[in-house]
Amino acid sequence: MLSGPVARDEVPGLCDDVRELLGAGVARVVVCDVGGLGPPGLGTVDLLARLELAARRAGGGIRLRDPDPALRSLLRFVGLRLQVEGEAEEREPALGVEEEVEPGQPSV
Repeated sequence: MLSGPVARDEVPGLCDDVRELLGAGVARVVVCDVGGLGPPGLGTVDLLARLELAARRAGGGIRLRDPDPALRSLLRFVGLRLQVEGEAEEREPALGVEEEVEPGQPSV
């Protein structure tokens, strides 16, 4: 669980933790409980961006647990799209949802 605010000098260690978890081959996604980070700000965005970058470089990703609605809005505002626990990934439709195609439209 991340509790905040997280100091800038703590970020490299947290990135190392993410790389270590993914490097061990235990999982492809690290779940980050962000419910205790407090009011979101650009420091939080920077932290999450760096964690996601570290995870991608290690061949995985991060998923947020319990993000504050204000944090989700801020992440969308800055264009940082992170997975949120309990939501379908952007590339995958939600279960039970079918895409509709207009008649006569070629399939992709």
